[in-house]
Amino acid sequence: MEKVTIRAYNNQDFDESHFLSSVPGNPFTAMINPETYALDYKVEFTEGQGHGTSTAHQRFNFKKPEEMSFEFLFDNTGIIDNNPKDDINDDVENFKKLLLEMDSESHEPRHFKVAWGKFLFKGRCTALTINYKLFNADGSPIRAVCKTTFKGSIDEQLRVAQDNAHSPDITHYRVAKSGDTLPWLCYLVYGDSKYCIQVARVNKLTNFRDLRQGQELFFPPINNNKPNA
Repeated sequence: MEKVTIRAYNNQDFDESHFLSSVPGNPFTAMINPETYALDYKVEFTEGQGHGTSTAHQRFNFKKPEEMSFEFLFDNTGIIDNNPKDDINDDVENFKKLLLEMDSESHEPRHFKVAWGKFLFKGRCTALTINYKLFNADGSPIRAVCKTTFKGSIDEQLRVAQDNAHSPDITHYRVAKSGDTLPWLCYLVYGDSKYCIQVARVNKLTNFRDLRQGQELFFPPINNNKPNA
């Protein structure tokens, strides 16, 4: 059966030339595959109320990087691999250093590939919790469960392309629906209704509070077109 592996790199492009082969314990291979893993997805919103509206609306800000968590078993009792040891301190310490130590070249936390069969996750370790479960007569730990949390990485060019798809700094077209006002549509597009005068001028509108249903409106990029004071 394929085992979960963690490979450490010093660059988020994950090119094999940046694989840290000299780091002890890299790559890490799980003794026993975890029973489960969790993927956590979050979206960030800002609540606000547009000018001339009576209700608050949530405005999308961005989607946070996904998070993944695993639990890994460390066991030196000899029950699993028939190779008992006095304790697990060295194994756990090497695992902790692999995940949390700063890279000596980039002076940043390392980047990781977590692979299990067809599953592949790329990111950085954000948390490590060590629970010691079993002890020798002298108190030395011989079993531990390490819970790890990784936050996903994304290629910078891909991130910029995805962010721009939702940016107010590009051209937008909207079709007015019944009850829409220009201040409200400006709030939806730009996050602020103060741009309504500028948009009204661009669309040659004389009454921007009563829009015609089905009317197509042009919203210019706000980074090149500043609103009037």
